[in-house]
Amino acid sequence: MILIGSFMPKEAGLPNSAPKFRKGSLVRVNRKAYENSLESVASDALPPSYIFEGPGELLAIKGLYGQVRWRMPVPDVWLRVDQLEAWS
Repeated sequence: MILIGSFMPKEAGLPNSAPKFRKGSLVRVNRKAYENSLESVASDALPPSYIFEGPGELLAIKGLYGQVRWRMPVPDVWLRVDQLEAWS
């Protein structure tokens, strides 16, 4: 499991108007919001396509971060909620 949020100082520079999601929401990663973010720099150079295609299930929300579980055998990840969008 990747946990990035606990190592960042008090959400410095992050928007306070993050989208509102509920536990169990189906989401995917917004490519533009993810590019050049701390999470993308800390991950593989080429992110897997399934994170942009979705759906991932939002398991938990803590502050500005959400834990996402993908419908395949991969670890759950914590991402900033402002990098997520509703899957449709």
